[in-house]
Amino acid sequence: MEVQEDALQRIIATLANKNEELQNFIETLNHTLDRVQVNSTQVVSDLEEEFDTLYSILDEMKESMTNTIKQETVRKSHELQNQQTQSTNALESAEELLEFANNALHITDEGEFTKAAKQIKDRVTMAPAFRLTMKPKATDNMTHLMVDFIQERQLLQGLKFLPVPRAPEIVLEDCLVIDNEVTVTWRIPVEDSKIDHYILEYRKTNHEGLPRVKDEQCWEVVDNIKTSEYTLQGLRFDTKFMNFRVRACNKAAAGDYSDPVTLETRAFNFGFDSTSSHLNLKVEDRSVEWDPQGGKGVDTKVKGKENKGSDCQCLSDGFRSGTPSPKRTSVTRSPAPRGARDRFTGESYTVLGDTSIESGQHYWEVKPQKDCKSYSVGLAYRNLGKFDQLGKTNTTWCIHVNNWLQNSFAAKHNNKAKNLDVPVPDSIGVYCDFDRGQLSFYNAENKQLLHTFKVRFTQPVVPAFMVWCGGLTLSTGLQIPSAIRSFQKTENGLGGSNSSISPQDPSVACDICFYDKLPSVDSSLMP
Repeated sequence: MEVQEDALQRIIATLANKNEELQNFIETLNHTLDRVQVNSTQVVSDLEEEFDTLYSILDEMKESMTNTIKQETVRKSHELQNQQTQSTNALESAEELLEFANNALHITDEGEFTKAAKQIKDRVTMAPAFRLTMKPKATDNMTHLMVDFIQERQLLQGLKFLPVPRAPEIVLEDCLVIDNEVTVTWRIPVEDSKIDHYILEYRKTNHEGLPRVKDEQCWEVVDNIKTSEYTLQGLRFDTKFMNFRVRACNKAAAGDYSDPVTLETRAFNFGFDSTSSHLNLKVEDRSVEWDPQGGKGVDTKVKGKENKGSDCQCLSDGFRSGTPSPKRTSVTRSPAPRGARDRFTGESYTVLGDTSIESGQHYWEVKPQKDCKSYSVGLAYRNLGKFDQLGKTNTTWCIHVNNWLQNSFAAKHNNKAKNLDVPVPDSIGVYCDFDRGQLSFYNAENKQLLHTFKVRFTQPVVPAFMVWCGGLTLSTGLQIPSAIRSFQKTENGLGGSNSSISPQDPSVACDICFYDKLPSVDSSLMP
């Protein structure tokens, strides 16, 4: 019966998955049909616009060339008319001189005849008829203004739709997701020398498989890619997957999209749980800041010296403490301005993460403010007491930085501390391998190992933080850096890290296994 029920459950799950795939495919078809109509209307509109532009250019060229012909006609007519006027005047002058010469033949007086003959000779020499060019200054030929449209007509008759590049193919086995970077590689099925560039589109999603038409994220675009590979850098993996598609473009048009691919981008995402924080902490999703007035009145009487380099009032009462004690500070609590935010009280300026770790490997980073006086970063069980401080119980593990009075950098657990003889980094990376029972801290910049705890976790853990006189910024959605993965593989292959506080096995032989040797640490020295 149980076997049949399990088999039926598997069949139901298979059918449900197939139904979901079919529904998504039908939505894709409907979307494609709608886009066909929209795109068809658009290309017809674009075509009409192009032809209208071509008509406009032809009309402009026609008008320009017609004006040229008219100007040439006017020029020739003007020159011929001037020449005609000059010839007419010359003819009239010649006819008058001819008549004068004929009359001179009838003069009988030799003196008068000689005088008339000399005048005729002088006038003939200066006559316009003998000074004019008997060749027209312009011809009636206008063939030099004719246009040969054979080539243009052939071009127009040969007008075709643009050649569109083939859709690229994304090479899934060459795509790489590492260190919060995604490298996408593709190829063109048929060589095309006219491809000018590529367009890559991507979007985040929590749905595995083919991209859905109705998705919560929009496609983001990377244009003008000149090679067949592109790397997206500095990503925050706040979804389980990312969809990718690419298209090729020539100088004129963009081709079809490639078949989309889905790459897995799982990472540990969490924020600060404001409901778990101390009232003096101002909490946002990924930042927390110490607020001396949070949840308290302003009537605060402080004994001791004031730390002039800080806005925080620090106390000295026969011994030094990293954080002011409520027992030595007179306050009046206002009536719960932040609701039920009293998860932690006293000196435990603590806030927990809002997501538990129950298995697997996870990584996140924490960056303190430059002037932060004291902070801790680590892990804790959910049952952390409201007065408990990180590192002072057997259910918390952390590294602690104190920049007030006595600078210190130490790993803490169960009220025992190990001073770390390395510079305090600007940003701390936290690596948790729940299944192997390992908690490691790194310099987030150069991935230098700072400290490792070996732990047998007996219940889910949550990221835990303490901050006083300053603030912390949280970076999540990070993959485990490749440098840390490589280091962990090496360490695990050699039998584990050699730098740990191991409360479960205090006899483990290593240079800092001081569990039985280390005296109890005075809580007044550990804010």
